[in-house]
Amino acid sequence: MRKQSVDQITVTRDQLAVEVAAQLQRDRRLALVAGHEEESGFRIVYVFLGAAGARAEVSLQVPRDDAWVPSLASLSYQAGRFERELHDLFGIVAHDHPQPYRLVRHAHWPAGFYPLRSDAVVPEVFDASAGFPFMEVTGKGVYEIPVGPVHAGLIEPGHFRFSVVGETIVRMYQRLYFVHRGVEKLFAGRSITEGIELAERISGDTAVGHSLAYLMAVEDALGVEVGPRAVLIRALLLECERLYNHVNDLGALANDAGFGIANAQAGRLRETLLRHNAALTGHRLLRGALSLGGAELRAAADVDLIAAVAAEVAELADIATSHSLVANRFNTTAVLPTEQAERLGVLGYVARASGVAIDARVDQPFVELGSGFAPVIRHSGDVRARFDVRAAEVAVSADLVADLADRIAAESPTEAAIAPSQGGEAGLGVVEAWRGTLVHRVELGSAGVVRRLKVVDPSFLTWPGLPVALNEVIVPDFPLANKSFNCSYAGNDL
Repeated sequence: MRKQSVDQITVTRDQLAVEVAAQLQRDRRLALVAGHEEESGFRIVYVFLGAAGARAEVSLQVPRDDAWVPSLASLSYQAGRFERELHDLFGIVAHDHPQPYRLVRHAHWPAGFYPLRSDAVVPEVFDASAGFPFMEVTGKGVYEIPVGPVHAGLIEPGHFRFSVVGETIVRMYQRLYFVHRGVEKLFAGRSITEGIELAERISGDTAVGHSLAYLMAVEDALGVEVGPRAVLIRALLLECERLYNHVNDLGALANDAGFGIANAQAGRLRETLLRHNAALTGHRLLRGALSLGGAELRAAADVDLIAAVAAEVAELADIATSHSLVANRFNTTAVLPTEQAERLGVLGYVARASGVAIDARVDQPFVELGSGFAPVIRHSGDVRARFDVRAAEVAVSADLVADLADRIAAESPTEAAIAPSQGGEAGLGVVEAWRGTLVHRVELGSAGVVRRLKVVDPSFLTWPGLPVALNEVIVPDFPLANKSFNCSYAGNDL
C-alpha cells in the first residue's frame, strides 16, 4: 500500500471554524478527531474523508495552561460529540458548546482525572458523589422506565431511560461508557506486532475490521507496499466477517418479532460460517490471519458453501418478511428519516437503510471490487429496511467472496516492502467493517513503537440515531429497534 495522499492543513484557533466549514462544503465528513499530548501542550487533529479517496487533516496546537478549542458543533453534529469526548479524556474544553455535558466521564470519575493524559493516575477509590442527572420529561400521564445498565445474558452495560405516555415513547435517553477500558492508551508503547493482537480484541465481532484498519494505518505511516494477493485476502476476510454477523442479526431480528424458527435456522447457518472461518484462518472469529504487509489463509474459501448459505438466507428472509407477524412488527417501526441520518452522521447498514449511500468500499477503497459493486440502499429507514439491507448484503458478500477467491487463486505470494520506522510517521486506515466505516489513525515513535492510536468505531457515530428512531415507538418494540441498529458497546466504550 502506497502512502495515501492527505491534504495537511495547520490552523490557529481563529482559523479552525473557517477551515472546517470549507472541508464540509466540499462534501467531506468529519470522521475522526484525535487529541495528542505534547511537551508544550496539546495537538488536535481533525480528519475528513470524502469521495474517491479524498482525505484531509486539519491540525491545531493549544497550550497546556489554556487548553480550549472553539466548538464546531454548530457546523457538525459529529464534531460536537468528538469535542465532548476530547474534554472528558484530555481536559480540552470546547468553548460555546451547545451541550457541554459529560459523555465518557461517569459520576465516579474524580474531578481533574483525564485518563489519556500521561500523568493520569487511576485512583484507588472512585467517589460517586458527583451525580449525573437525567433530563426529565414532565406532563400529564408521563412516567419513566429505566432499563439497564445491567442486562440479562451477555449484553454489555448500557442504561436506557424512557419517558412514556401509555406505551408510547416520547423520549429516550441513553447512557453508555460504563466499561471505558482505556484501549487507546493500551496501544501506547507497544510494538506494531503487539498492536495487531490488541486491535483484534477491541470488539470481538469485528476482529478483521479493527485489525485491518490498524494495519492499514501503520502501513500508511511506513509506506508499506502490500502485495496484490494479500490485499485480496484481506478483502475476502472482511466479507466473511460481514456474512456471519449479518446472518446472526437477521435471525435475532426475526426472533424479536416472535418468529423464533427463523432464528433457529439462522443460528445453524451462522455456525456453518463460523466453521468455515476456522478452516480459513484457524479461528472462528477470523483472528490471526493478518500481519504487517500481509495476510494468509490456511485453506481456500469454499465458495460453493458460501453460495449455499446465501441462498438459504435469501429464502429465510423472504419467508420471514412475508409472514404477517413479522411484517406488522418490522414495517414503519423505528423510522430514522434520511435527513436525520445525514445530520447525525450515522454509518453502515443503518445509514444505507435510510437512503444514505455511504460505504468505504466505494468512497475509500483499498481494493478494486469491480464496476458491478454498489452499496445496498433502502429508503424507508425502518426496522424492515435495516433487515432488508442486511439480507441483500449477504448475497452481495457471497458474490464478492466468489470473485475474490478466484482472483486470489490467480495471484502468487509476494513479499511486502517494509521500510524501517524513523519515528514520527502518521497514517490512516479506513475500512468498511460490517457495522460501517471504521477509522484508525496511528502515530509511530522510534523503532516502530506505537506512540498514539485513535480509534473511531462506526457505533460511536451511529448510537445517537437510536433515540431519534424511537420517537413515537411503543415500549415493547424497543428491543426490536435496538437490535435493528445493533450498535457495539465495546466499539463505543473504548
